[in-house]
Amino acid sequence: MDLQAYLLPGWQIFLIFLGLLLAGLTSSHAVMYKRDARSALLWVAFIWFLPIAGSLLYGVLGVNRVRRRALILRGDMEQFTSCPAVTPGDPENLQSAFGEELDQWRPHFHALRQITSRPLLPGNSMDVLVNGEEAYPAMVHAIDQAQETVGFASYIFDHCPAGIEFVEAFRRAKNRGVEVRVLVDSTGSLYSWPTIFKALHEAAIPCAKFLSFSAIKRPLTLNLHNHRKLLVVDGRIGFTGGMNIRQGHMTKSAEKNQVQDLQFKFTGPVVAHMQEAFVNDWYFSSDERLSEDLWFPSLGQTGEVYARGITDGPDEDLDKLLWTLLSACHTARKSIHIMTPYFLPDASLISALCLAAMRGVEVHILLPAKNNLPFVQWATHAMLWQVLVKGCRVWESPPPFEHGKLMLVDGHWALVGSSNWDARSLRLNFEFNVECYHPGTVRHLERILDSKIAQSKEVTLEDMDARSVPVRIRDGVMRLATPYL
Repeated sequence: MDLQAYLLPGWQIFLIFLGLLLAGLTSSHAVMYKRDARSALLWVAFIWFLPIAGSLLYGVLGVNRVRRRALILRGDMEQFTSCPAVTPGDPENLQSAFGEELDQWRPHFHALRQITSRPLLPGNSMDVLVNGEEAYPAMVHAIDQAQETVGFASYIFDHCPAGIEFVEAFRRAKNRGVEVRVLVDSTGSLYSWPTIFKALHEAAIPCAKFLSFSAIKRPLTLNLHNHRKLLVVDGRIGFTGGMNIRQGHMTKSAEKNQVQDLQFKFTGPVVAHMQEAFVNDWYFSSDERLSEDLWFPSLGQTGEVYARGITDGPDEDLDKLLWTLLSACHTARKSIHIMTPYFLPDASLISALCLAAMRGVEVHILLPAKNNLPFVQWATHAMLWQVLVKGCRVWESPPPFEHGKLMLVDGHWALVGSSNWDARSLRLNFEFNVECYHPGTVRHLERILDSKIAQSKEVTLEDMDARSVPVRIRDGVMRLATPYL
């Protein structure tokens, strides 16, 4: 008997050993670090079914290197934390302001203090600015009134008439001796050509890019965007919301791709939270520390809105927005109103919305009828049945494209800012939002949202079931890509 004939060549034995070793290591990693048990199980099965190829694919697609990259880039950076000179509105101090509603909201306030490590601040005012026609003149006027500092950050800042108007306002402020700093996301700056940096450099405006992409040095930063929209003037007036700087936001202009949106003007102690976010992002992008004495003035109370700034990102701020949304959904007793251009919530948010609807809470969701990203709308249609079947109601608003972001709960609480209800905002982007508690302000936002719903078409479960088989397959395939959209 020739045993030599049954022995495998050395290279085959090596490949088997390598495959088993890799499979053991990568499947162990999946078991330990994958949050979702189904995802972990599928990866383990795939790894052992194709030991070498499966392990390599897991190393490329299965490991959350985006968060690790964000932590490496920002994790050891010294973060500036502001200390507004007001008494924080801790739950035990809010009885006079909130009355009988306090018991309902007390757990939420306590949770958000733990989540954000920031206090809820009294004494703020908030103005709602609709579309570029209202927002841009108010922002430019604030820049023209600046006496000491202007900090501006945007995801998209186009080289267009609207963009040039801002550049000229920055130039005028700088010529008056105001300290001006402009931060634009590297990817977002490419939406127009030439980029706005050409005009900023010509005007000698200090500016920086957030995470310039490099295919060799920083390939993973392609998915890391500063999606925050912030303008802080003299540390006393702050603007935030969903609005980029683009001519299309001027809805009465002749632009083809018009966009509806909301921007919010704040005064009061919460502006320090906005300035804190900007100063930390500027330091990260430019390595320049901005003077605390100059950029953080003492702030007095200007209104009746309780507010708190919420930063979110794939670094130390991971999941702050997700936990905020979940807490608000579980706090709701009467109504939840949501407006978002991109609705691709994860399983936990879908469950929270469905559970609220089954408790008798009115859950209303407003989405654009024609999305600027068709594949996102396809994926959304593939998952809408999950909320419709449990009693949530969905509307689609007619053009122009609705880019506004709002969450309103029980006529008392609002979340405004830059975040969408999708995986990119919840897991990848750097975002900034403000939670606000003030019945009068929230009722005003409800009226704006109700007027949009009145002009929209309700989407029913029957509408989703009536989609043709090819369309449902297309939508279902795009839903598989939800974590990357």
